[in-house]
Amino acid sequence: MKFIVSSKSLLSQLQIISGVINNNNTLPILDHFLFDLDSNKLTITATDLETTISSSISVDSDLTGKIAIPAKLLLDTVKTFPEQPLTFSKNENHTIEISSTQGKYALAYANADEFPERTTIKDSVNLKINGDSLAKAIEKTIFASGNDDLRPVMSGVFIQLSSTGLTFVATDAHKLVKYERSDIKTDKTSELIIPKKPLNLLKSVLLGKESDVAINHNISNIEFKFDNYILTCRLIDGKYPNYEAVIPEENPNILTIERISFLNSLKRVGIFSNKTTHQVRLKIAGTEIQVSAEDIDFSNKADERLTCSYNGIDIQIGFNARFLVEMIGNLESEEIRFELSSPNKAGLIFPNDGLNDGESITMLVMPVMLNN
Repeated sequence: MKFIVSSKSLLSQLQIISGVINNNNTLPILDHFLFDLDSNKLTITATDLETTISSSISVDSDLTGKIAIPAKLLLDTVKTFPEQPLTFSKNENHTIEISSTQGKYALAYANADEFPERTTIKDSVNLKINGDSLAKAIEKTIFASGNDDLRPVMSGVFIQLSSTGLTFVATDAHKLVKYERSDIKTDKTSELIIPKKPLNLLKSVLLGKESDVAINHNISNIEFKFDNYILTCRLIDGKYPNYEAVIPEENPNILTIERISFLNSLKRVGIFSNKTTHQVRLKIAGTEIQVSAEDIDFSNKADERLTCSYNGIDIQIGFNARFLVEMIGNLESEEIRFELSSPNKAGLIFPNDGLNDGESITMLVMPVMLNN
């Protein structure tokens, strides 16, 4: 086995697929990249058993072969090279030798047969979606998913595919985001929960890419194919909570406010809030909103007033400042609409502008009890 490859091309592929490798693997083989050489095409694969990602690059060779190379050692080595051709040669003493213009480096490789095989998806449902659109749907929802091991279904993103559109939902029981696209449809209706790790990998690779992503899935696995990549992951098993039931329908108190000024106010005032609850108080009356926070233990206090457009009764309501900052910071609109019903019911946040045709976002945030 011998091939020549551009150091820059190799590094860019290794950096992307290395994102799947865990720091503490129970199986030593999972600390390796699988190199599969087929003439002038090299396919590199990494896996953590739950998620597998492969990428293919062009190399100069007319040979075939498979070996597993230590991921961290290879990545740390390739990072240091300026752009140049690297020659990989398999030696008799169970090492792979890398030759550069600076010198030679030998790495002990593992048997490729030990590397886990990729899951093949049978009886799959097929869909094609624009890469940037998929990345945007992930970006708008993934931050709201939970981290509770006791509720694994809420640690992923819930996706509904149907003839009426595509829906992404994420929640951690304190906040919820629903992102919908009425312009992306499928013939068959299906529901699936995808873990965060593969979605974060997809988001980092796909943002700004206009190429299509082919999606195939069955009841237990999903596969994404785009450009020279294939990502396969196991779906989270379980029934997602009925999120529609928690979205309040009657919200007569409607606040419209400039997004950036409100976001910056929440960031400043939130610094002075209690370090456990992160509670900020919103007092809304007429054309003014008062944003305040207090940490009694340390005598810290902050109070700001902002102009707004408000239609409803005077209201005081408390929220976790971190949740509001995270949610409003994830929007791109100039103005946001805050819909409220009462101090003990969830508030809804909508962007007033900045969305494409067929695109909609609903954000829900639970209130916190105010300290009088």
